[in-house]
Amino acid sequence: MPSRIEDYALLGDTHTAALVARNGSIDWLCVPRFDGGACFAALLGESEHGRWLVAPTGAVQSVQRRYRGDSLVLETDITTADGSVRLIDFMPPRARYCHVVRIVEGLRGRLPMEMELVVRFDYGAIVPWARRVGDAITFIAGPDALALRTPVRHRGVDFTTRSEFTVAEGDRVPFVLSWYSSVEDPPGPLDAEAALADTLDYWGDWLCDCTYAGEWAGPVHRSLITLKALTYQPTGGIVAAATTSLPEELGGVRNWDYRYCWLRDATFTLYALMLGGFEGEAQAWRDWLLRAVAGEPSALQIMYGPAGERRLPEVVLDWLPGYEGSAPVRQGNAAHRQFQLDVWGEVMDAMHQSRKAGIEPAGAAWDLQRALLAFLETAWTRPDEGIWEVRGPRRHFTHSKVMAWVAFDRAVKGVERHGLPGPVERWRALRDEVHEDVCTKGYNAELGSFTQYYGSTELDASLLMIPLVGFLPATDPRMKGTVEAIERELLRDGFVMRYSASASPGPDGAHPVDGLPGQEGAFLACSFWLADNLMLLGRTDDAEALFRRLLALCNDVGLLSEEYDPESKRLLGNFPQAFSHVSLVNTAVNLARGGQGLDRRG
Repeated sequence: MPSRIEDYALLGDTHTAALVARNGSIDWLCVPRFDGGACFAALLGESEHGRWLVAPTGAVQSVQRRYRGDSLVLETDITTADGSVRLIDFMPPRARYCHVVRIVEGLRGRLPMEMELVVRFDYGAIVPWARRVGDAITFIAGPDALALRTPVRHRGVDFTTRSEFTVAEGDRVPFVLSWYSSVEDPPGPLDAEAALADTLDYWGDWLCDCTYAGEWAGPVHRSLITLKALTYQPTGGIVAAATTSLPEELGGVRNWDYRYCWLRDATFTLYALMLGGFEGEAQAWRDWLLRAVAGEPSALQIMYGPAGERRLPEVVLDWLPGYEGSAPVRQGNAAHRQFQLDVWGEVMDAMHQSRKAGIEPAGAAWDLQRALLAFLETAWTRPDEGIWEVRGPRRHFTHSKVMAWVAFDRAVKGVERHGLPGPVERWRALRDEVHEDVCTKGYNAELGSFTQYYGSTELDASLLMIPLVGFLPATDPRMKGTVEAIERELLRDGFVMRYSASASPGPDGAHPVDGLPGQEGAFLACSFWLADNLMLLGRTDDAEALFRRLLALCNDVGLLSEEYDPESKRLLGNFPQAFSHVSLVNTAVNLARGGQGLDRRG
């Protein structure tokens, strides 16, 4: 069985990522990039689906771990009755090959250790051929190959590579696993100790650009490092998470592939990177965005592959039982075909924010934006699947219409503030028309609140975005009523649900809004949005208290997933989740600035 989601730590080389559990098992690694096939897929099944364990053979008395300083070098101290060892795990930033390096350091006594390497390509489906090539043992199947180098003797048993060895105080035993194309020769040996020094230098040099040094520097720095680790360096694209199919409900079917780049994350991500002082990464993300969305405006997708790929077909990996029995396991995401109106506003806002920050404008950026606006002039009246990618019927979601307003508002500001050419009077008229439409049809006077979609009585946490994008001030009575209604109806143990799950299910057991059976946890990004709203309402103590409660949900190495279940006190959803860490950074800065960091309108 896999470990709890919160028991994993992240390793990354800015091309792909691995998850290592507290017990010393790497249970997830996709090669050669984030959305590639997993060679270790025990996270979604069992050890037979691929993993790499390095651990003491005796009963473990304690485990303590941390990242070394502000880096992605993980140190896990494991103590048994025989003594203690330190497992040092990292992935050197990618040059040509993907390497995972593990160094076992003896701290005290003499500990018997074991290594178990189970390589299974294509998400646990393919058992590779293993053979010795020089000083390495190689594993090859189809396009993929791995090479293991270590001074420790090992043997093959039942399609598994095993070894037993002893570590004494002061010993340092390296293991290096390298991915390469199966049509090439294995890469040459990697000096583990030199790679460790280089990796520490890389992260130390990178974080030197960070401009945040406030009260919450620790979690902010860890969040920014996590965002960098989730960046596909060749293109600047940032994936939503390192995993697929970690469940939003244990044992349920709400299991999605998040190893792609969502457009709606664009503005928040740009904002967090710029607030942190990382203009280079912000510009790379902006440039990725421009390349990905280029083309026919009506064909704009909500998500793309790390290099801007558009075809992300969803298939079920039916040989994997799923995390704690949460099936199906999915590769790809069918939501990429959905019509989600809000992404047009997100793209326009991202371009606006980058222009405000002085990021050098790309030559074709404004031409692209005008093309998007020309489509939106008629498309904004259409129903859509909305921010939460519902698999039920299309509706006139209030948040989607608000983001259409954002698109026209940012276009007007492009003319007024930056002197860009365009039919500003028409855009102003459309902006006013959308605003009136939302205030008339998206607001329920009896409830004293905006609602999830036109004509609905249901609430939605996405309504918390209304003041954050400048549609209405937080102090507007309609918005104050919305916040109060969300606090009454959508809080679960003080954390925010995306929308009500109390509505009566249909005959097939599906939720009437999202079309899916089952429940889900509290959505962490929405909880940060509530803290932002409380700050804008002058409820500073409440905002800070909620923020501290959210920080307490970070695991022992500072990572967050997408959701949290207050009943089981478990993290849920894909991990680590970029949107959660982006929201953490933004709220930390907003609190430090007394809410002044929240104005995205200017």
